[in-house]
Amino acid sequence: MKLSKKDSRVLFFGAFASFGVYFCMYAFRKPFTVATYENYFLWGVNYKIMLIILQVLGYMLSKFVGIKVISGLRVKSRFGYLIGMIVMAELSLILFGLVPNPYNSVFMFTNGLSLGMIWGVVFSYLEGRRFTEILGVALCSSFIVSSGAVKSAGLLVIKYFGVSEFWMPAVTGLIFMPPFLVFAMLLEKIPRPDAEDRLLRKERKPMNTEDRLKTVRNFFLPLVILVFFYICLTALRDFRDNFSREIWDSVGFEDNASIYTLTEVPVALLVLLLIGLFFFIKKNYRAFVSYHYLLIGGSLFIGLSSLLYQTNVVGPVFWMISIGLGLYACYVPFNCLFFDRMIATFRINGNAGFLIYIADAFGYLGSVAVLLYKNFGRTDISWLEFFVEGTYVVAIIGFVVSVLSLAYFKKKYNSGVYDPPQKISIVEL
Repeated sequence: MKLSKKDSRVLFFGAFASFGVYFCMYAFRKPFTVATYENYFLWGVNYKIMLIILQVLGYMLSKFVGIKVISGLRVKSRFGYLIGMIVMAELSLILFGLVPNPYNSVFMFTNGLSLGMIWGVVFSYLEGRRFTEILGVALCSSFIVSSGAVKSAGLLVIKYFGVSEFWMPAVTGLIFMPPFLVFAMLLEKIPRPDAEDRLLRKERKPMNTEDRLKTVRNFFLPLVILVFFYICLTALRDFRDNFSREIWDSVGFEDNASIYTLTEVPVALLVLLLIGLFFFIKKNYRAFVSYHYLLIGGSLFIGLSSLLYQTNVVGPVFWMISIGLGLYACYVPFNCLFFDRMIATFRINGNAGFLIYIADAFGYLGSVAVLLYKNFGRTDISWLEFFVEGTYVVAIIGFVVSVLSLAYFKKKYNSGVYDPPQKISIVEL
């Protein structure tokens, strides 16, 4: 396929800049989780757990606010949102280092509150394009790689710069602030969707209250069960992410800074390759159905990986990579591409940000619930045992939900009851 200059600019700036912005954003969000904060408690609860809960609560609240803000976001406001939110996040981390423990814990909440809408702003640059699959994969691969990479950076800041656990998050954020600003400016260089994009993927517009209510009414049942599955995915993904140090320590990789990055790179590459192939499926309905098959396969792979690990067929490194592959094969589509194709298939008047933020808001609510359940309801088992149990739960729920959702959408598409357009390109049929 021959690319025009404009297409080349979209692909280069879109993939490079979106990956960079979100990679750097994680440096303001995740490094603190590599610290242990041993012998610190808040309200009788392990201090690290409370910090994670407070940050996720802020992140979750930001997602709920984002349901309206991101769905109604206008082009001229995007850059200002990005810069304002990242500056607020860094100020929160500086105050976390300045204010004595445990009073500094509130700033982890404001940190999460500042960062929760960055994903929606970044994806608004990418959605509704014929190259959205490629751009979305680049963006999504960033959060697979970045979490491990910025944790490695945080651990190195502690070990080689002699920074305390409380100042490490702010120092790591400051290191990544200049590249974040550069990548944010590059995002502004992406050309707007053209006529072919609007024809193939439906023009994306800011949504008002009526648009949001109509979308929920038309797709209420599948949204409920898919969001429930996403809640489970988010909880497992966050648990694997936030307590990766405890999990790795329990299988013999204490103080190994490189393991966090090395195990995530193959996951990112494989998921990038797998989902990038969806770009070649031009018909939106066929791609949307294929995403359901990916969800089914990813769910089964999660369960099978844990079974092989528990029966000593595979070792811990291969197991964590396999879990990551199955988990992100399901998680990544929900973050952008699944809903982008859903809008294009059913010609929904709006944008993918609305559906993404509905899923995300409840997803992080589930993540908090799992943390509280582990801390108060399952104190009798280790982090590792709890994680293994969770993989089986997610595998079963994911398989059942994906099959039901596939059946529903096939029936709805064949019925034609979804306000199809009067005229549509043959590519869409």
